[in-house]
Amino acid sequence: MMKTSLFSWIEEGNITIPSVLLSQYKNMKLNEIELVLLLNMIAFIEKGNEFPTPEELSSRMTITETDCTDMLRRLIQKGYIIIRDEFTPEGIRYEKYSLKPLWERLADHFLANQKSEQATDKRTDEMDLYTCFEKEFGRPLSPFECESLAMWMDDDLHEPVIIKAALREAVMSGKLNFRYIDRILFEWKKNGIKTIEQARNQGRKFRQKQLQGRNNQDEYQKSSPIPLYNWLEQ
Repeated sequence: MMKTSLFSWIEEGNITIPSVLLSQYKNMKLNEIELVLLLNMIAFIEKGNEFPTPEELSSRMTITETDCTDMLRRLIQKGYIIIRDEFTPEGIRYEKYSLKPLWERLADHFLANQKSEQATDKRTDEMDLYTCFEKEFGRPLSPFECESLAMWMDDDLHEPVIIKAALREAVMSGKLNFRYIDRILFEWKKNGIKTIEQARNQGRKFRQKQLQGRNNQDEYQKSSPIPLYNWLEQ
């Protein structure tokens, strides 16, 4: 008898619930009772009952049928669920609940949160970028230098990681100034350099040309040195 009851319980099956609904319902101005009501509605719909009555829903909850009716009305007014008219192949009209508005609002909240997190990450990256520059320069940046950094990000659309890579190139080349870094970024943008790996490869090529220029200078002309290749002379 117990085994039969267990099998019946297992055969009730599972319902599919987006985990983001559990993490976002509070931000969507839903309370726990409304959430449980929606979860029960999902369970009924997945079982084939697309228009469960307040009596059926409240029987699974700790609220009365009247409270359930009021809550359904509020959820419709708030735009979380709608009642749609459908027709059978025979042309018989019937009603069903649609949770599409709930999923649309959930998607909006998810995208808004994602956008907010990206904006926070961007602000963090930008602050870290200013810190990196001040550390390498050994002093606070001037207003003009701060404006240049902002223009690289906002106008030229360089990612902070690429600007940091250009800063490293300037340090390794012994030419730590904003004009030199600006020229590096200009050349990288012209050559379609968008990732840190591409920037590193370009930097290696640049240093190889520098080394070749020095070797040529030592070998062929000591009295009249050949200008070394650098980003400002491209």
